[in-house]
Amino acid sequence: MWGRSAKPEQRIRQIYNTLSREWGAQHWWPAQSPFEVVVGAFLTQNTNWSNVELAIRQLRVAKVLSVAGIRKTPLNQLETLVRSSGYFRQKAQRLKNFVSFLDEKYGGSMTKLLSRPTAELREELLSLNGVGPETADSILLYAGQHPVFVIDAYTRRVAARHHIAPETAKYEELRTMFESALRDVSASETRGTFLPEGAAHRPSAMSSAKRCSTAQVFNEMHGFMVGVGKNYCYKTRPHCERCPLASLLPYANASAPARR
Repeated sequence: MWGRSAKPEQRIRQIYNTLSREWGAQHWWPAQSPFEVVVGAFLTQNTNWSNVELAIRQLRVAKVLSVAGIRKTPLNQLETLVRSSGYFRQKAQRLKNFVSFLDEKYGGSMTKLLSRPTAELREELLSLNGVGPETADSILLYAGQHPVFVIDAYTRRVAARHHIAPETAKYEELRTMFESALRDVSASETRGTFLPEGAAHRPSAMSSAKRCSTAQVFNEMHGFMVGVGKNYCYKTRPHCERCPLASLLPYANASAPARR
């Protein structure tokens, strides 16, 4: 249980340390190439990951899960392939738009794109239609190994219930808070292991890619937030009593838990 004087940054670090011990490496997120991460970042907007996995599988089977593949695939066919992810017309067009941007500015090279300085690349990604902060930061962290933390709905919910920040906090406020809290934390020693807990996946080319310690910690912490949100911290009727973070809740020893 937290003391009243515990600061939000302390709570964030304790959550990371607790889940690192409990779950080990998450290998989040699963992808075989930087471009596959980009595709997933667009497709996961307003849907769950299982729907995205199905769409990615369809793209892979059709042999178009690449810059060249998306470029040559007619829009109506691409819409059919990503239909399971929802908003499929919008998402197919956004994938087409991204490839056009990549072709025009970087000669179709993901390597050239992702080698840009973090702040400049983030600003450029945010200028693209359909790219908000969460999508941009997912591309930066998971495709480019840039040390940028990703804030999603799961992270907001966990942060609110652990009294780190209100669920209505601005994206940049939360991102800055998590980055500040985790920047000096040491990466987990269990990176090479696989435990089927949390949001864990089998190691993939991108989840095992070389990255700095800070990016690795941000990577793992976001995976932890996904795991908590998917398995315990539901929007309604959360299973707090079974969650590995139960003892860290501000009301852990209270007689009448005030859950949202």
